[in-house]
Amino acid sequence: MENKMQLYNTLTRKTETFVPHTDGKVSMYTCGPTVYHFAHIGNLRSYIMEDVLEKSLRYLGYDVTRVMNITDVGHLSSDGDTGEDKMLKGAQREHKTVMEIAKYYTDAFFADCAKLNIKTPDQVVPATQCIPDFIAAVEKLLEKGYAYIAGENVYFDTSKLQDYYVFSSQSEKELLVGVRDDVEEDVNKRNKSDFVLWFTKSKFENQELKWESPWGVGYPGWHIECSCIAIGRLGEYLDLHCGGVDNIFPHHTNEIAQSEAYLGHPWCGHWFHVQHLNDKSGKMSKSKGDFLTVSLLQEKGYNPLVYRMFCLQSHYRKPLEFSYEVLDNVNAAYTKLLKRISELKEEGQPDPAVMEEYQGKFQDALCSDLNTSMAITVVYDLLRAETNDSTKLELIRSFDQVLSLGLTDGVPKETSSVDAQLEAYVLQKIQERAQAKKEKDYAKADAIRSELLEKGIALEDTREGVKWKLLG
Repeated sequence: MENKMQLYNTLTRKTETFVPHTDGKVSMYTCGPTVYHFAHIGNLRSYIMEDVLEKSLRYLGYDVTRVMNITDVGHLSSDGDTGEDKMLKGAQREHKTVMEIAKYYTDAFFADCAKLNIKTPDQVVPATQCIPDFIAAVEKLLEKGYAYIAGENVYFDTSKLQDYYVFSSQSEKELLVGVRDDVEEDVNKRNKSDFVLWFTKSKFENQELKWESPWGVGYPGWHIECSCIAIGRLGEYLDLHCGGVDNIFPHHTNEIAQSEAYLGHPWCGHWFHVQHLNDKSGKMSKSKGDFLTVSLLQEKGYNPLVYRMFCLQSHYRKPLEFSYEVLDNVNAAYTKLLKRISELKEEGQPDPAVMEEYQGKFQDALCSDLNTSMAITVVYDLLRAETNDSTKLELIRSFDQVLSLGLTDGVPKETSSVDAQLEAYVLQKIQERAQAKKEKDYAKADAIRSELLEKGIALEDTREGVKWKLLG
């Protein structure tokens, strides 16, 4: 890779060069939603910034595989293994089954993502589809002496680790232990920081979703889900793990503990966390009752992409305060930007020197700890540059693969003689070829390229993706 991404790592508490385990390939895991209610715009800030990170890595030439879980069982209302299961709570609230709730809010989540131009990860895995994997992992942790059975539940024994609080300084450790003093005590735990790997009927007997296990009928703890799904889908070495800052403790701390105990070696080298979205009363959360959703913003007349731009104009590691006044300012700026771009004409040939200069500036912004504000500034600088409109449009289309703000949606499309049926056929073949390459079936990928060439269609692999053109 020519440009190396400099990215803050929560684990080392410093900005460092992102280096994947296998050169050129990135395995990326995102903590997905617990689908018991609508996502509020604070939740979606994290998913927007993770989307930009994934697209930035692809833009820089990495082959990215991204996996996200869907938590549809096991996440209790306190992250410290107490309270009700959030899914059960949602089902009781709406007088539906847990799986009806899960489907409804999973669909709602991805509908919101589509409105915000958030790409769906390569693999989306509901926790309820992986119960045998969770049981097998818990069995191995018991065999290795990292877990114990008490009160019919299975717990992870944090005293077996040299350093459980891997994300924290000493003063933060004391603070976190103090916080846990307020948590409802679980008398089965040997140590205050131990956490549940598998619940049985001894706790929450009204749980709707239950499975047979070696320890009795029950269900998984929240933390084991992400470890098993990530390891099962992405292998023993994970390059990049993402989430909101509220996931750092205890969720991601517990993931590292159980994953490295299970694997017997370091697991994930780089951790990416997005700061909170606040309103004037503090951090946004569902527990407050009324909370802001994408649909509510739409009802008030805002294009969801205005909210995406609002997020991109701030750095992901800084808390961001939401107000309608600020959103109105962003809305005005976004509208002016789209109008300015829509006035560009497809005239002349793109200037290679200018293309290279501004692509370099844009990549520098992305590689500077995902400085999206600087990346947007590059767009404004380009619009003022002394170059022709075709160069500007080509670059803006390129940049918008990462920004995903719909910047050229208002630009009149060139008339094309390409038959719509032919275009659909070619795009299908490109997709089949990409899948073949992902499966390392290079013979099939080459055969698809040759098949298209015989029909007078040439493929070109570029940094911006696969492009095609008719020959002759």
